[in-house]
Amino acid sequence: MEKTVVRNPIISGSNPDPNVLKVENTYYIAVSTFEWLPGIRVYQSEDLVNWQYKTDILTTQVNLQGNPRNCSIWAPQISFKEGKFYVLYTNVRSTRRPFKDCHNYYMTADSICGPWSDPVYLNSSGFDPSFFHDVDGKTWLLNEIWDYRLKTYNKSAGIVLQELDIVGKKLVGPVHKIFSGTALAKTEAPMLYKHEDYYYLFTAEGGTDKNHGVTICRSKTISGPYELSPYNSLITARDKPENPLQCTGHASLIENEFHQWFIVYLCTRPLEGKYAVLGRETAIQEVYWTADGWLRLKNKSSKPEGLVEIQTKNKAKQNMDSTFFDDFSHGLKTEWNSWKNLPTDGWCRLTEEGLEIVSGESLQSPFEPHILAIRQKDICFTAEVSMYFSPKHYNELAGLVYYLDEENYVYSFLTYDESLGTVLRIAQSTSGIFELLADVVAVDKSIKLKFVSSGIKGQYYYQKDDTWQIFGPQIAMEYSAESFTGSYIGISVQNMNTIAGSVGQFYYFKYKPEK
Repeated sequence: MEKTVVRNPIISGSNPDPNVLKVENTYYIAVSTFEWLPGIRVYQSEDLVNWQYKTDILTTQVNLQGNPRNCSIWAPQISFKEGKFYVLYTNVRSTRRPFKDCHNYYMTADSICGPWSDPVYLNSSGFDPSFFHDVDGKTWLLNEIWDYRLKTYNKSAGIVLQELDIVGKKLVGPVHKIFSGTALAKTEAPMLYKHEDYYYLFTAEGGTDKNHGVTICRSKTISGPYELSPYNSLITARDKPENPLQCTGHASLIENEFHQWFIVYLCTRPLEGKYAVLGRETAIQEVYWTADGWLRLKNKSSKPEGLVEIQTKNKAKQNMDSTFFDDFSHGLKTEWNSWKNLPTDGWCRLTEEGLEIVSGESLQSPFEPHILAIRQKDICFTAEVSMYFSPKHYNELAGLVYYLDEENYVYSFLTYDESLGTVLRIAQSTSGIFELLADVVAVDKSIKLKFVSSGIKGQYYYQKDDTWQIFGPQIAMEYSAESFTGSYIGISVQNMNTIAGSVGQFYYFKYKPEK
């Protein structure tokens, strides 16, 4: 037996709302994917130290087109019962106050890699669903409930519980409200565990920002009443502004083979105390059971820690290499994601030369923007693409995009100018305000583009005569600090004159971290 020191986060970049599960000797973490598809990314580990991409669950079964920004796939939960995997998730269709349109579904599979069943609809009373499989054979659904009558902006009203008829694939019996939350409010992310004589309810409270934390309560009966832990909050950074890990919450519980207990939770790493450029990431911390039957952090406080000791069979070394390269010679690598709609042969085609992307709608469209991108996993990074594009109109665009959502992005693209022919330009949208930068340069249709991020600043380059040339000003990207979803970097093609009217050819894409 060895001790391995692990540095948080254990999964970097936009990997929020982590839910951890152990099946036999393998650990899995599922995370939220929001508007990016495939949906519900799953990572795998044998030791809780190193995590590798394993699979995505929502590969054909979901339509996110038209969903507003920051909505879509929230807070998946994976569980296992009698040889079968279960996954739950919320498809959030609108968060416009006072209502919240959120529909909860579950799917099943014999393997974490599928094939997964068609989604089964459960309810729409609130988000963050989870299953609890009790020892008596019953399965229970928990979810946050939303009450539009509340005067507060956030209208989370507590946690409810209802039995699931697994055979009939439907909810049955009464709805039990088992927890109304504390004064921290914004009660969500319920997870239920049975340990010795008690049911333990985990919730996230305070909102998924600087006041975030984990609340624990317990009951000897599943429907309550639940008593609050005297050590609440289990973990929080709300009173620790100097801590490198912030916004800590949304936890789930796991025990390893050496009887160490851990919570896996979300966090941010804000620059200058306010710029969380990587979004919400996944972290881990050791906990223990007190003599009076409550959970506490091993450090006997509520402080999130950057370094954690994990017992392993053999000495392990944490590997956080985020380098990525794809020349499209063996299909699309699994790191790629698309916005709102899955890649199809109709717009994403592999050829002997590389990858063809057929034009979609504008980057501001919630329906058919044709974007392929990977998560930003490093505060400082370089992304580079080699491409060919032959525009004949200013409404034809193709290039390298740094993308948070349809209201916030920066894009360097090839297009057409009536005087100069094929040109390179930069466009930026910040909080929905679009700006076309004045910089214009005539370029070849075959070109290499590069984007270098140094936190909240970015700089584009293009290659001319085998030399990288700075293009445009240094770009302020404070919007990338929005902690909710995290930014992606990738490639895109548009034609606003004709549906599928243009094709961009991409020969390689690479990403590497910078110090």
